[in-house]
Amino acid sequence: MIALPLQKPPQSAGQSSKEQPMGDRILIIEDEPAIADALLYALATEGFETHWCALARDGMSWLRENPVDLLVLDVGLPDESGFELCRRIRQFSAVPIMFLTARKEEVDRIVGLEIGADDYVVKPFSPREISARVRAILRRTRSDPPQPGSAPTSDETPLFLHDSERRRIRYQQQWLELTRYEYLILSALLRHPEHVLSRDQLMDAAWDDPSASLDRAVDTHIKGIRTKLKRITPTLDPIITHRGLGYSIDMRAAETQS
Repeated sequence: MIALPLQKPPQSAGQSSKEQPMGDRILIIEDEPAIADALLYALATEGFETHWCALARDGMSWLRENPVDLLVLDVGLPDESGFELCRRIRQFSAVPIMFLTARKEEVDRIVGLEIGADDYVVKPFSPREISARVRAILRRTRSDPPQPGSAPTSDETPLFLHDSERRRIRYQQQWLELTRYEYLILSALLRHPEHVLSRDQLMDAAWDDPSASLDRAVDTHIKGIRTKLKRITPTLDPIITHRGLGYSIDMRAAETQS
């Protein structure tokens, strides 16, 4: 059970907290006012600028019209599943997303990761924990140190252009909208073309604490990357699965499948 702070009156859905306008902008989509107010207070105390929406449709409208640095999204919204809303958001935005849910089953966490979430927190939780997780996600997203042996600032192949300075990847002349973990996994494969990287190696490249991630996390993110690549070239699949070993990237895919 979350204890609400008594020092501050609750906000109404649709209101923003801009006491420190220079802070990162956090959008909260949560239908339970008590939980939302606890999060708003904890995040505002840490210097974040917050906005709360109680419905999926209102959150989507706000996200389309306003800059947001991170989204805290409840899975069990009354007008639309948080999972479905995440899928729609990922069609136009790579904003980091943290799921809040009462579901404890591993399969639900897998689904959340698969559709592009950056974190998944089960209720009940501590608002301070959420603040710490938000800071960690933003820190990793913006200032990950270069990985040993990383590609140069601009690394181009027939299929891909990896711009490591801006942390983005172009595929067949189109920039990909990748989540943090998708970007880190794909960039690791691009740094070692034609080489098989095990799941452990990919987890080391993408997670600060690989032991805390699920065994299937790499597989779900690979699936997400493949889906985005196939939207551009449905007949090509440059990511090769080596059963029992891991994954590699085939730079000759355009030649062999043309």
